[in-house]
This record gives sequence, C-alpha cells and structure tokens, in this order.
Amino acid sequence: MDARDDALDAAVGGSAAGAPDAGAPVPDAAAPAAPGRHLAHNYHPLPVRIASGEGAWVRDVAGIEYLDFLAGYSALNFGHRHPALVAAAHAQLDRLTLTSRAFEHDGLGLFADRLAGLIGPLVVNAAEAADGPGTLVLPMNTGAEAVETAVKAVRKWGHERRGVPDGTATIVVASGNFHGRTTTVVSFSTDDDARRGFGPYTPGFRVVPYGDADAVAAAIDHTTVAVLLEPIQGEAGVVVPPVDYLPSVRAVCDAAGVLLVADEIQSGLGRTGTTLACEVVGVRPDLVCLGKALGGGIVPVSAVVGRADVLGVLTPGTHGSTFGGNPLATAVGLAVIDLLATGEMQARAARLGGRMHARLGEMVAAGLADAARGVGLWAGVDAPTDLGTGRDLAERMLARRVLVKDTHGRTVRLSPPLVISDDDLDWALDRLADALSA
Repeated sequence: MDARDDALDAAVGGSAAGAPDAGAPVPDAAAPAAPGRHLAHNYHPLPVRIASGEGAWVRDVAGIEYLDFLAGYSALNFGHRHPALVAAAHAQLDRLTLTSRAFEHDGLGLFADRLAGLIGPLVVNAAEAADGPGTLVLPMNTGAEAVETAVKAVRKWGHERRGVPDGTATIVVASGNFHGRTTTVVSFSTDDDARRGFGPYTPGFRVVPYGDADAVAAAIDHTTVAVLLEPIQGEAGVVVPPVDYLPSVRAVCDAAGVLLVADEIQSGLGRTGTTLACEVVGVRPDLVCLGKALGGGIVPVSAVVGRADVLGVLTPGTHGSTFGGNPLATAVGLAVIDLLATGEMQARAARLGGRMHARLGEMVAAGLADAARGVGLWAGVDAPTDLGTGRDLAERMLARRVLVKDTHGRTVRLSPPLVISDDDLDWALDRLADALSA
C-alpha cells in the first residue's frame, strides 16, 4: 500500500486522503478527446477509465491504482483475473467457444451436474423420480435472462400443474426490487427511473412492501403461482429484511401451495459468507436465480437452479438461448464452482465481513454515518445529510483511490472482492472514515 501511496503522490502531487475535495486526475487539456462520443449515455460513471486489474486492485489509464470496493456488483467476487478462472478461460479458448444448443458439448452436462451438486442441497427438491434428478439447472447468460426464465417457468408450472388458466397467472414481488432491466422486469419495478416511459407494461405482478410477510400472504389468491424476492435487496441499498421475514414467506408459500423464487444474482455465491444468502436464515427456495459471480468476472453466465418438476415444464421449443451454457461459459463456471466447493471463500467473506461491519458500526456510533447495514462482505452506508449525496461520497472515495457506487440518495454500496486482504480492507475503511469526516 505504501508503494501505491507513493505512486499517487508522484502522479497528482499529494495525498488524496489529505485533500478532501480533490477530484480524479484531469487529463491534459491538449490531449485528444477521450473516446466514447458515440456511446449511448445510459450510465453516469465516475470519472475514471480503468485499463487493468488484478485481485482487488485496478489501474487507470494514467497509471494510478484504485482499490475496487464494488467488484462489479458482485460479478467480481473472486477479484480481477483470478488465476484459476483465467487459466480455465485460456484453456477453453484453445479448444472450443460456442456450439449453440443445437449440439451438445463436453462441458455442459458436467457444469449442470456440478452446479446442481453445489446448489441442490440448498433448494427445495422435488421427490427423486426413478427416471430423473430432483434438481435441474437451466443455463442462460445474464441475470435478467435468469429472472425471465424463472418467470416463464413458474407461469407454465402454474398452468400445467395447478390448473391456473393460461394468461391469468400472478406473481407476488416486493417494492424496492431490482431483478434486471427487461420490459417485463421493469413492469414491476418501483424505481421511477427504471420504469418511466417504457410502457405498456407486462401484467401479472402484485407489488407488496418488502419485509412484510403478512402483505405477501394477503396478495396471494387462486391465480398466484410464485413469490419472487431478493433475500437482500442490493440496488435498493443493501436492505436486509427482518430475520423472520424469509422464513415467514416460506411458510406462507407452503400453506398456499405456491413457489418461492430467490433472486440471488447479487447476493449469492459467497457474498454473504454463505453460498446463498437464504442460508443465513435457514430458508430453502424452490428456484434460485444465479448470475454475476457465476461468470467469474470473465464472461456473462447465469442459471436457474431448482425443482425438477418446475424447470421440467420447459421442454424443447418452449425456451432457449444460443449462448446459454456455451463451452467458454461452462469452463469458467466450473472453475467458479471449484472455488466455492471448499467453503474457503464463504468463510473468508464471513470473517472479513465481521471485521468490516465492526468498523462501520464504529463510524455510525461516532456520527460519521447515519446508518450501515449488510451481511458478509456487503454493506450499504448512508452518508449524513450535510455531507451531500451518495454520489458526492463516491467521488470523495474516488479521490482517495477507493471505488464505490452510490444508489438511491445518500447511500453507497460496499462489496469488495472476497479475495481482498485484511490490510487492504482496513486501508479502504480508513479512507471511508476520512471521506465521511472531511
């Protein structure tokens, strides 16, 4: 860390931590305009252009290093260019990258079996049939595709297995949700920016307050096929529901005979100190949506994993993806499963998460932050009103060479890679305390 501090001093003429209002390095006025004038402006990124990365650190085009405390919204749970993941990708690139699902390839079945082995014990399995498994895996590419796949599966299951008339199925969802950005998904978003102007909206969803199991129960009727929830709401600011919420929703679903679908795209695969966030409160969903970390920060990989009697309603011709489960994706996915199979990553997230939340608690107690919440290596921190917006705090952290992302007003999200060292974690938290107190 000292070498990186020296490099920053040489690059910008002083310590970022000692300059509360210092911004990111400004390019020379005589230099050519930055590339990207033809890029659609659907993001408002922080003013830094990253050129390389390794582990928890990245380097910008000016050679300045930053600690990545966002990890691609959990897509980089294992850091940048994890050696095992890069090696798996390189080896597969030398053999085969795509077949489409018109043909089998030698990694697809193994990926499904290994992922079912990791996740199957954590979901509600249908009774083992004589001719098939209790858990199925349906591979896709992006998180939004996994959610869309789950929506289609539970609707078809409700029609075929519960007799819900086609076109009438309803799904109960929660306010503050973030399940992707497709037209169907934004139809039940309560975020005006994500939803406004994209109508007409897809019907069939009932939105109830997050954290209220009684509201879930009240919304269920004879047309309901599933309840779709994030165990912890990431985009909303790492909102952790009451400890009895998910168990109560599970009981409600069981009583009504409807499915519980957990969107673990951000919360899953080690982030919370467990393989799935649902494990924290001992809940087993019927289906789980996975993404982000499943691709190891190298390629987009997602999947829906769960009950064979539910995913089994998707038969040839009813659903698919040209790239879903492609050879490169499954090779990286298998390497990710290897990293999780030992439990070392989950234990590391739990241990370092305890360290991080202890420090954040001290900041709240000292009045530096209004609130901090989260589980494992995942937290939402609410900046005091007089400090400004979450964007203001993210820019202060950028000046201190720590990359975080704001969301919804005064909140920033902290989700460092699970491979971060103790010293680097402390270094970033020191800079957060400085940015909050400046």
